[in-house]
Amino acid sequence: MDSGAGTRPMEDGVVTDLSGSMSYAEYLALPTLLSAQRPVSHPEHHDEMLFIVQHQTTELWFKLVLHELRAAVEALDADDLGRALKGVARVKHIQRTLAEAWTVLATLTPSEYLEFRDSLGASSGFQSAQYRAVEFILGNKDPRAMTVFEDDPTAHAHLTHLIGAPTLYDAFWRHLARAGLAVPASVLGRDVREPWTLRPELLPLVIDVYERPGDHWETYEAFEELVDLEENFQLWRFRHVRTVTRIIGGKRGTGGSSGVGYLNKALELTFFPELFAARTELGR
Repeated sequence: MDSGAGTRPMEDGVVTDLSGSMSYAEYLALPTLLSAQRPVSHPEHHDEMLFIVQHQTTELWFKLVLHELRAAVEALDADDLGRALKGVARVKHIQRTLAEAWTVLATLTPSEYLEFRDSLGASSGFQSAQYRAVEFILGNKDPRAMTVFEDDPTAHAHLTHLIGAPTLYDAFWRHLARAGLAVPASVLGRDVREPWTLRPELLPLVIDVYERPGDHWETYEAFEELVDLEENFQLWRFRHVRTVTRIIGGKRGTGGSSGVGYLNKALELTFFPELFAARTELGR
């Protein structure tokens, strides 16, 4: 019998009796996940749901970014560059998804946001422990940022650990040193509690790799993967700035920051400065 256009019969093999079996909802903890969106505006404003879902999904992606970056550090410590770069490649795809997601929040107009902004109190993305953890593991360590998390022992302990741990970039240079490249001792012995800043003594090595890629192909490829990683991060930051500008203009942030002015300063940060500084010197 013709089932009719636009319909699809249930296949005989589809499991319909889930008694005693793990279901899709149970595996993904959907009752917990989908009940976590709790608007606080009174009366509840329609667009607050967008705001909550946008930020919650960003935090889920940050969780996966941290999962992959931690694994990449472990792979570099084990001198498995290929596995580390596989993790970096996955992070790059996540970054593209995060950057594109700003277009959804950008549909929130200034007047719509003002309907529930006061309900947010002092909450702000500045207080995202996972975002701060991503910055720490990539080298932008700022102990002053830790004060925001003093009332959250779990987040504070995690960030304290990352402050004292080698970054992805540290692990990368240590791997290259074990592979036989002439990484300066000052780089290998640096205080990992400090933020990474430009190390001029690394530039001759970076320039040599770029000038003779055939002799250092894996390292050359790794350099470009890290450049991609930073560029994607900067694109995410830029989309963040433009979305905030579109919604609140020059107003201060809910967490007390200068808003767009504060976010613009982040565009000046760099995780892997030698990989960019070497470009100026190439060909001279």
